[in-house]
Amino acid sequence: MSSTSPQPGPARSSQPEFAARGAVDLSALNRPQAPPPGQPGGAPEAGGFVVDVSEANFEQLVRDSSAYPVVILLWIPTDQANADLGATLGRLAQEYAGRFLLGRVDAQANPQVAAAFQVQGVPTVVAVLQGQPLPLFQGAADEQQIRGVLDQVLAAAEQNGVTGVAPGGVPATDEPAPEPEQPLPPLHQEAYDAIERDDLDGAAAAYEKALRQDPKDADATAGLAQVHIMQRTHDSDLAAVRQAAAAAPSDVDAALAVADMDMLGGKVDDAFARLLDLLTETDADGKEKIRVRLLELFEVAGTTDPRVSKARKRLAISLY
Repeated sequence: MSSTSPQPGPARSSQPEFAARGAVDLSALNRPQAPPPGQPGGAPEAGGFVVDVSEANFEQLVRDSSAYPVVILLWIPTDQANADLGATLGRLAQEYAGRFLLGRVDAQANPQVAAAFQVQGVPTVVAVLQGQPLPLFQGAADEQQIRGVLDQVLAAAEQNGVTGVAPGGVPATDEPAPEPEQPLPPLHQEAYDAIERDDLDGAAAAYEKALRQDPKDADATAGLAQVHIMQRTHDSDLAAVRQAAAAAPSDVDAALAVADMDMLGGKVDDAFARLLDLLTETDADGKEKIRVRLLELFEVAGTTDPRVSKARKRLAISLY
């Protein structure tokens, strides 16, 4: 095989630098041993998008690399470090679902195939694109590093027009089949249907009933908070609301109205900031109004939203 890397492709200097820990000289294998593939404690058996390579199928694999990327692992499968790397690569091959085929070459059992790659030690990983080898790394590597290398291989393959998938694979451009939509709980569905017909009072009543049945129903709490915003802003004019707030910057009710409109418009940070800025400038009654409204807005945004966490801390500091 030619030693020329496919062009265009990832430059050698852009490839991650892996330490060659775990690389072994083929003539001096002296490390912890692993059971053969398929045995407990060993690497998995070949199957799916993993094939064992010998002289019999090597040439076909090289030809197939013109249709889809092939990644070759040259290894000694009964060496523990080799087996660990083989297990990681095999798992990733199945995860990538045919975007590349993993070929495993037992370097001791198939020395002529190993020699074609000019291997000096194992484990060694090489990509093959359009019949040409692209050396990747030698020795052990963690899964994150391996993913980065595989993504570079796929990018190089795409640049060279190698965009097919191994038999049984799914093209990367194919979207996964959507999961069946789970039905809403009956009261949640009742609230949703009421919102659809613009019956906001009916929607609020349905969510309130759901919360009486289960006070810990987070979805009902968030839904009710959103319905409250919709009720308060139902007949509001955004320009008029903003004009009123601008004319009276210390008016708590005006600020609350703008914050509601901002939340409906997706301006979550603006809504929080407006109320938090006013919090330190208003009286006790104003502070309580703002506190209550912010807690409701937090539910609408989602209590796990990082913007909520940041605003909640600022609220606590301002109040106490």
